[in-house]
Amino acid sequence: MAGTPMIATSTTESKISVRGVTKVFPLGTETFVALDNVSLDIADNEFVTVVGPSGCGKSTMMNILAGLEEPTSGEALVDRERVSGPGPERGVIFQQYALFPWLTVRKNVEFGLATARVSKAERRERADYFIRMVGLEQFADALPKMLSGGMKQRCAIARAYAVNPSILLMDEPFGALDALTRVKLQEQLLETWSKEKRTVMFITHDVDEAVFLANRVVIMAARPGRIYDIVEVNLPYPRTEEMRLSPEFTELRNRVWHSVYHQEPGRTADTTPSRAMAPTEKEI
Repeated sequence: MAGTPMIATSTTESKISVRGVTKVFPLGTETFVALDNVSLDIADNEFVTVVGPSGCGKSTMMNILAGLEEPTSGEALVDRERVSGPGPERGVIFQQYALFPWLTVRKNVEFGLATARVSKAERRERADYFIRMVGLEQFADALPKMLSGGMKQRCAIARAYAVNPSILLMDEPFGALDALTRVKLQEQLLETWSKEKRTVMFITHDVDEAVFLANRVVIMAARPGRIYDIVEVNLPYPRTEEMRLSPEFTELRNRVWHSVYHQEPGRTADTTPSRAMAPTEKEI
């Protein structure tokens, strides 16, 4: 739907709100508009994926929500509070694993808890719980150099969960992995999310991944960065291998693919409040 995007407010409380956010970077003697008047609401415990062409502002929007960048104009809010820097309620997972190479899996997972002065016994209990949840219990005492790429990313996910954030911001966390490992980690992530609900914003270049994981897929357009379309994924959880081959999945995938790779100039998505509703219990 063409036109100026509406501010996405709702009678249903949003966990994350992006309101009229514009981000402009200097580029030599000129400027580059990474985001242009972007508005979006994400509900509590919703799983939203963000996909779009390179340069569309996906990572910039996530960095603003993480408190790593400030918007040029507009605002980002978490629980109605303006984001002004990083916070413990937001766990961030990047494509690079960012593990401490001199610490074991357990010590990496415990790191944030130690920083928060959690007792040694509680640190151990929480770390072991999430290490088991991501299937790394046999490698709890291993150093990162002994782990595969997928195992390192599972360790990073366990570490993010251990500090009990209410929001997970994930910037292409599976982008560097082979296809088979990527599929397995997608399923592992959804299994973990089903047990330990969090609000998730997951950035990806992979259309199949975007559809498989999400309650909603947010599709962005570049130059300037803006929300181009929002696709509701009305597929039940748990998501299965058979679901990937279903006509319903194929239809959704094709719609998202078309929106990413065949964009109409100037189009902007409708971000009215109905888009921000939380998934129903039946959908989860």
